[in-house]
Amino acid sequence: GISLRSAFAIGDIPFSYLTIVLGHATFCVVVVYNNAIARLRRSSPALIEASMDLGADTFQTFRHVLLPNMGSALLAGGMLAFALSFDEVIVTIFTAGSGIEAKTLPIWMLDELIRPRQRPVTNVVAIVVFAATFFPILAAYYLTRGGSETAGMGK
Repeated sequence: GISLRSAFAIGDIPFSYLTIVLGHATFCVVVVYNNAIARLRRSSPALIEASMDLGADTFQTFRHVLLPNMGSALLAGGMLAFALSFDEVIVTIFTAGSGIEAKTLPIWMLDELIRPRQRPVTNVVAIVVFAATFFPILAAYYLTRGGSETAGMGK
């Protein structure tokens, strides 16, 4: 959060919703990348070779072979990134700026925890945030636990 804030300040980028989105995308892209690379390493290189031997070009191989094999890993990575980003308060605070004209959910919840004004509403929102982060993580677990179904074929 601090390094993103200083990078935006050096680049003379005014703090807004755009800087919040850029900040969250910076650390969430790693989650999707790690899931995709893990699935790619588990898939058999023989599938790509077979696709090329059958006359497919690079784009067709990607679209018809790699993307279906990596689809669940990309979806799971996206859901994990959403869950991480949804309740990330520190990055939001540092990338929103000192004026905090951008009133996002993490900033509102932090304000309510420090000086509670609407305790019942805060409790309900906290349960919704818990559910919105728990269920994507659970779904991502079930999507990626089986692995690539075609990785063990032919052995």
